[in-house]
Amino acid sequence: MNTPVSRSSAAGTSPDLRTTSTRRHGHTVREHVLTAPLVHNPAASGDATDPRTIEVYAREYVPDGGEDRPVMLFLQGGPGHGAPRPAADGDGGSLSGWLGEALNHYRVILFDQRGTGRSTPVDVAAPEALGPTPQDQADYLTHLRADSIVADAELLRQALGEDPWTLLGQSFGGFCITTYLSLRPEGVKEAFFTGGLPGHVSDPHTRVDDIYRATFAKTAVRNDRFYARFPWAGQRVAEICRHLDDTEETLPTGERLTSRRFRTVGMNLGRTGGFDTLAYLLEDPFRAVPGSPGAAGRRRLRTPFLTELAGHVTYADAPLYAVVHESIYGIDTATNWAAHRLREEVAGFAERTGDHTTYLTAEHFFPWQFEEDPTLRPWKEVADLLAAKDDWTPLYDADQLRQTSVPTAAAVYLDDIFVPFELSMETAATIRGLRPHVTNRWEHNGISQDGAAILRHLRALVKDH
Repeated sequence: MNTPVSRSSAAGTSPDLRTTSTRRHGHTVREHVLTAPLVHNPAASGDATDPRTIEVYAREYVPDGGEDRPVMLFLQGGPGHGAPRPAADGDGGSLSGWLGEALNHYRVILFDQRGTGRSTPVDVAAPEALGPTPQDQADYLTHLRADSIVADAELLRQALGEDPWTLLGQSFGGFCITTYLSLRPEGVKEAFFTGGLPGHVSDPHTRVDDIYRATFAKTAVRNDRFYARFPWAGQRVAEICRHLDDTEETLPTGERLTSRRFRTVGMNLGRTGGFDTLAYLLEDPFRAVPGSPGAAGRRRLRTPFLTELAGHVTYADAPLYAVVHESIYGIDTATNWAAHRLREEVAGFAERTGDHTTYLTAEHFFPWQFEEDPTLRPWKEVADLLAAKDDWTPLYDADQLRQTSVPTAAAVYLDDIFVPFELSMETAATIRGLRPHVTNRWEHNGISQDGAAILRHLRALVKDH
């Protein structure tokens, strides 16, 4: 049963906040819906009267006896992904992982970043809902960046009447924390990063090209390690690519599969267990065509292979991840499809590799994906407009970060292909007092593998701050 809870009478709350309460997983669960402006600073956008609003959704877990505990706000990775939807662990109905650990010390708010989950979500099938023209739609998406997410979070904190809260950010969520500490540090009590220190904070000359050069270099290393662990895999990848260049193969969703799209399966290289996932996928991809001429016969890709592969190379579940990804690196120049421009610079990543090693790509987005992936086709012109935008608002303030008094700690992964180690450490050195936990025990998704241990370690690092 959902029970409405009035928040309008509490100090610091807002009539734009609606809250309901229920019981789940042995905890009180409050669901908050806040009306927020789409444009938090209309004057900076050239329109001081923008009337548009969005709904911001957050789910709060309150452990029994924990009403007076401080609040932790979790910022999800992405961009373009909603907050986790917890499920009970085992017959006992308890919550495990980082969330279970956090609830020993905090009330926890899982926050759907604008455009995702239940926070006025952007529907992949309906870009026209954002505005009548591609330019209108692109302009709307410029308001989904970290500065707007932080402004939403502060509105929610104030509406709830909460003191400065603890932040936990995974991947892009850590980018949002860096923006929070830059623009609204008064709202933060302490902050924990997991794989999410952005790489262009302290050096004004570090730009999107430097970041993608670093990610390609890290991904090349992971390709080499994968091929070393499974010595047959490099030849198998090249074999599949040659086949796809010469033979028309169709995914279950109906479109032709190209070799360049197949290679985007390398996203798994940066995840714990990803090597095994790829090895199992690649171990038996072909079937013989009965009665085909020639000594070796003719081959096609097996239906189970194509079906499994389809789940790795589509963005149907989170289209915003592809559409706005490069924009998170926009500062004062256009990103101009940086990954696409730079892939030729690193041996093995060229679209046509010939007799050279054929590397799989990872968190790299290319303009042709908006032609080949049916999910992304409606967004092609919008994505091109975002790539051409050259007047992004600043997201970070290095001077503010150098003097922050907020206790911070970060899990930094040595082999991270999503957020390169060297650039992360430059940012760690910029945030005053940040205590890094450098490890190669986990990949980028460490929080989903051993989140309780990671959170305990980060909390210990800030205790003596």
